[in-house]
Amino acid sequence: MTGIARTAEEMEALGRAVGEEAAAGTVVALVGGLGAGKTHWVKGFAAGAGSKAVVTSPTFGLMHEYMDGRLPIFHLDFYRMESAEEVLALGWDEVLEEGGVVIAEWADKFAELLPPEARWLEFRIHPDGSRSLCEPEA
Repeated sequence: MTGIARTAEEMEALGRAVGEEAAAGTVVALVGGLGAGKTHWVKGFAAGAGSKAVVTSPTFGLMHEYMDGRLPIFHLDFYRMESAEEVLALGWDEVLEEGGVVIAEWADKFAELLPPEARWLEFRIHPDGSRSLCEPEA
């Protein structure tokens, strides 16, 4: 998946397209700086998966669950976490086994915890204020 977004709505549309096609067991690893559009992408993803929930950044709550769509969505943010042990204590292994979709922002902080089949998406901010989204090359 690649795309350019000039507005939050455009970033949400990119996420919505992926959410509409998501399957149980999907793990999505999001990477990018503050304000790059990760949470807006997740808002769109959740809507595409049928959730009516108000999606917000889990930076302070660490994990939000959206259970009202066609798939449960577990939205985590590793930004404030200091160690892999913190992630594991949050119930990481159990979340991966739930059969829903797991989306982790700042996933590169604990890349070793992500399953090999995780889909990595990189978000970038450009000088003109637009954002881009791409799948990093292996």
